[in-house]
Amino acid sequence: MVTAIELLKVERKKIQEVADQLLNIDGIAEVYSVSGRYDLVSIIRAKDNDTLAEIVTNHTLKIDHILESETLFAFRCYSKHDLERMFSLGFEEEK
Repeated sequence: MVTAIELLKVERKKIQEVADQLLNIDGIAEVYSVSGRYDLVSIIRAKDNDTLAEIVTNHTLKIDHILESETLFAFRCYSKHDLERMFSLGFEEEK
């Protein structure tokens, strides 16, 4: 499994439309609207580099209203969330 983070500058009035289109692409797991230099961040998960390249070049970057993009390839995942999920199996919180 290959993961990439795609940073996107989008026409301001088209952020929701572009986010919806991104979510319709197989391999894009999540899309976040963010503050800062970029407008949207998409998390891409693909089986290999060729599939990732297909998603980025033949699908994502052909969406209208994307002004600029930067794709970051993830080497490792450090996630407290995954650890919490692993240790919470069979555990119910007290109410």
